[in-house]
Amino acid sequence: MAIDHKAALYRRLVREASDAAAIERMRVNGFWPWGQGIPRDPPDELKERAQIEAEIAKIQAQSTKSVDPDKALAQERKRRWEESKKRRAAKRLERAARLKKRRDDFLRYRKANVLHLGVGVSAGLQDTRPDTGELTRRGLPSVATGADLAMMMGVALGSLRWLCFHRRGAALVHYHRFGIPKKSGGTRSISAPKPRLANAQRWVLQNILERLDTAPPAHGFVRHRSILTNATPHARRAVVMNFDLKDFFPSITFRRVKGLFRKIGYNEHVATMLALLCTEPPRARVEVDGRVIYLALGDRVLPQGACTSPAITNALCKRLDARLLALASRHGFTYTRYADDLTFSGNDGALVGRLRRSVVSVVNSEGFTENTAKTRVMRQGSRQEVTGLTVNDRPTMPRDEFRQLRAMLHNAAKHGLESQNRTQHPAFAQHLAGRVEFACWADPTRAEKLRSALAAALARG
Repeated sequence: MAIDHKAALYRRLVREASDAAAIERMRVNGFWPWGQGIPRDPPDELKERAQIEAEIAKIQAQSTKSVDPDKALAQERKRRWEESKKRRAAKRLERAARLKKRRDDFLRYRKANVLHLGVGVSAGLQDTRPDTGELTRRGLPSVATGADLAMMMGVALGSLRWLCFHRRGAALVHYHRFGIPKKSGGTRSISAPKPRLANAQRWVLQNILERLDTAPPAHGFVRHRSILTNATPHARRAVVMNFDLKDFFPSITFRRVKGLFRKIGYNEHVATMLALLCTEPPRARVEVDGRVIYLALGDRVLPQGACTSPAITNALCKRLDARLLALASRHGFTYTRYADDLTFSGNDGALVGRLRRSVVSVVNSEGFTENTAKTRVMRQGSRQEVTGLTVNDRPTMPRDEFRQLRAMLHNAAKHGLESQNRTQHPAFAQHLAGRVEFACWADPTRAEKLRSALAAALARG
């Protein structure tokens, strides 16, 4: 405390006393010799002090000059504006770099994933969780994303996305459309897929659809079954009833097909892509401003001409087949189905009316419609025909068709093949051989005579 007091006293004395008084006091107290004056400052210190004093004088002179407030304000505003522009430019560059990175990241993500497949069909694409247990139980390929599906198909994801994409108006479509005459009259519209889509559909058929169980009554487009296996159970029956489902393939919509793929274990993402591969809306060719557009006329449905359509209908008709089989068994009848052709046969003709009403009720409740123009009830006294084969005694080619074929072979052997080519078929010999083989397959007891007659006709040329 004493030291602090002395230091404070010293500072006060230095601050308040002049140099002469301080020296005098120091002499009195014996700190400074008598007769010796105050020493001069060192030259370097004097020079430095002079420079400092000159700088101080200059600053004081500048500070005393008059300043225009408006001009100073304008200069300050200009300075701030320039600084603001620099900051904004830097932020713009930073924001642009950020947006570019986000855009590049999104483009890479979109290239590797399927995010959108068209208006009205893209809901659920974000669901990529497969039911692995169900797929394994059914022996189906485990596919979680479009990239997985493309890899298994052996195509680029971009190509698969292009095949799946749904457009209401398209300049390019994946189907060839044409019509073929029906046996009953009219024209059947065929949509044949182009090669790339056909390959993708073939993969779906072989790896998924053909592995699904098929109901016992189904005979159409099922391995080891045919029109012959479909007709055989109805031979030698008192009554045969035949129903036709109206607009069979067009009645199966995109939503129902997607539901099928969901049911067997695929997530929304993959089920949507598979359903888009297997469906197509009916389209009309229109010209707009000199450009041809194929305009969708309705919802996506199963095209008649795709290899996947019959297998999908068989899978979707399992419940229909089960209900109709139970209904037929309850009445003592037999039931089979070949695509859209439903056949019932039995020996109690009195039950026909009741059975027919029940069948129509079940068909309607399953989302189908009876084609009343093609419903037939055939009794034993008339020709009973099932999928083109007569079944009164045993499945065989109808008598009039067999007689026509036999007469054609006879006349061809006598007058030459071209004399019988009334439809100008471009490959008539092969066509005739095919008809012969069909007749032999349907009724092997006639095979020897028919093949001999064909050989004679071909030898005549």
